[in-house]
Amino acid sequence: MEEEPDVPTVSEAGVPGYEATIWLGIMAPAGTPPEIVERLNAEIARIIARPAIADAWAKQGAVPMIMTPAAFAAFLQHDIDKWAKVVAQSGAKVQ
Repeated sequence: MEEEPDVPTVSEAGVPGYEATIWLGIMAPAGTPPEIVERLNAEIARIIARPAIADAWAKQGAVPMIMTPAAFAAFLQHDIDKWAKVVAQSGAKVQ
């Protein structure tokens, strides 16, 4: 068995409370009528709730996060804010 490298955790490296998850979301172009967005959201939620889909996702370790469009917008903004803070704390610069 190989020895673990002596690498600090993200928290030990100065970014406490670090949490990263992979998520997928579906977005519509800006200006899409709200009734279309709501209909798409409802149909996608209905499909995700199907037992065969839920089982397939569970086998991959995926957990569906069914949200309203407004809740997804808030989730997305929170993620943008979180990663902006991580980038700022890291001192990373675009060259």
